[in-house]
Amino acid sequence: MQGTGEVPAKLDYGADGLLVVDRELNVVSCSEEAERILERPAVFTVGRPIEEILGSVVGQEGFPLRETLQKGVVHANVRLDVKTPSGVTKPLSVSFSPLRGVDGEVRGVVVSFRDVEEMARLWDELLERTRELELERKRLIGILNSITDGVFTIDENWRITSWNKAAEEITGYGAEEAIGKPCAEVLRGGKCGKDCPMQRTLERGKPTLNVEVEILHKSGRLVPISVNTALLYDESGEVIGAVETFRDLSALRRLTREVQERYGFGNIVGKSKAMQEVYELLDLVAETDATVLILGESGTGKELVARAIHYNSPRKHGPFVAVNCAALTETLLESELFGHEKGAFTGAFRSKPGRFELANGGTLFLDEIGEISPAVQVKLLRFLDQRTFERVGGTEPIAVDVRIIAATNRDLWKEVKEGRFREDLFYRLNVVPIHLPPLRERKDDIPLLVEHFLEKLNARLRRNVKRVSAEAMQCLLEYPWPGNVRELENAIEQALVRCRGEELQPEHLPMQVCSKAMRQTLDLGAADLLDAAERQAILLALHESGGKRAEAARRLGVSKVTLWRKMKKHGLV
Repeated sequence: MQGTGEVPAKLDYGADGLLVVDRELNVVSCSEEAERILERPAVFTVGRPIEEILGSVVGQEGFPLRETLQKGVVHANVRLDVKTPSGVTKPLSVSFSPLRGVDGEVRGVVVSFRDVEEMARLWDELLERTRELELERKRLIGILNSITDGVFTIDENWRITSWNKAAEEITGYGAEEAIGKPCAEVLRGGKCGKDCPMQRTLERGKPTLNVEVEILHKSGRLVPISVNTALLYDESGEVIGAVETFRDLSALRRLTREVQERYGFGNIVGKSKAMQEVYELLDLVAETDATVLILGESGTGKELVARAIHYNSPRKHGPFVAVNCAALTETLLESELFGHEKGAFTGAFRSKPGRFELANGGTLFLDEIGEISPAVQVKLLRFLDQRTFERVGGTEPIAVDVRIIAATNRDLWKEVKEGRFREDLFYRLNVVPIHLPPLRERKDDIPLLVEHFLEKLNARLRRNVKRVSAEAMQCLLEYPWPGNVRELENAIEQALVRCRGEELQPEHLPMQVCSKAMRQTLDLGAADLLDAAERQAILLALHESGGKRAEAARRLGVSKVTLWRKMKKHGLV
């Protein structure tokens, strides 16, 4: 072995067993793995002939070991059965590599070998573990894809390593497009690379929750999302990346916008002086948490005003809870408002929160407040004084953060004088009174309201009525509207159902709306009296007959031809 340097008697080069033999085929070095496989300690191996260790066949002429020693040829994966000292025969896969000196001459042979059966067993175990890992991977992917929130993970280099189906739907990017790319390149958010939630988590080591950001969809549109992020760890507890879940807020934003538009001040239509005063007061009161009392006849839009105050106030993200106090008995109303404990009364099988608790953080609208009983008045007064209440059958005070808006069509001050409503409660509710005038006191607003209802109802009823005739508008302006704005809306809806053209005519309106205007028209000057009376008589007959000309002619006592001629004369065709 001269010129090869020292060869240690014991080698440790990995999973293969290693023996080094010199030119005389004596073992000069043995690895620990060789000891294990051959079941021979190194002291019983080193210095002995290789034939004694691996069998006599290895020293024979023509065996690969001899050829490697003589010619320097490498032989790999030679099958060799070796008998161990315990009597067990092990099939080995053996390789022979020349060990050369500095002069290039072969000085010995490195014999490496592995147990074939052991490797087969390890291979089977590896395959089984691989199958288990694949099943686990598919199970995990299935779970991720069943989640409605978008989920993706990144490595320490910010490259995406997983991407679920919901992430594909929210962003427009498929998994094959996203995986392997930096997340900022895929999401293209306004905060990407600039204090984004993922960056904060990686830098601070803490999760971030419910952070609202905007990303760009593949199509280029902005998508608002709510983001949660957390770190990912390996089995040893080392950080290997991060995970982000995100939820599309587009539908929620759209719904919020629709609600705010629906109940914005713009939906309270009117240009009259009385309504201008209402607008000014709504602007001021919406900024505060003051208790509001809305006064007005039935149909003037008290709940619409209450909702407008709520959705234009700092509480707009909290709940708006409405209760019609006139629709419930005293017992039911008390339970509905304040909730009840289990067993508080017959049928109370479980505890139930009331409307005050449901409205926590938002607004409670008490419609028809003048109808509540003295007992409920006392509990309501206590809440307005202390901001706490007790459930029916309960003893523990409950504190909630609720703004009260009340409404009534009664004269509450008169109710106070007659002893039916508590004076102290009246003052607590009447902090900011808003009086909604009846429609008969703001006739100037009728054309605006009609235009508003046409636009609103055309789409719902699938009609295309573009205008109201002068005669029909005259009917609307002359009618006293005891049902106020609600009755006007119902009248326009009924007229649209009857109208098949683009112009709404008097005969399309409800009979009671036009009859007064028709009678008043008879008070015209003598010169126009005959024509006006004839025209209105035809309109009334058509109205009463549901637009059927034959029936209208019968009512008027003329032929269908005469009626047709007179309708043309008065422009009613």
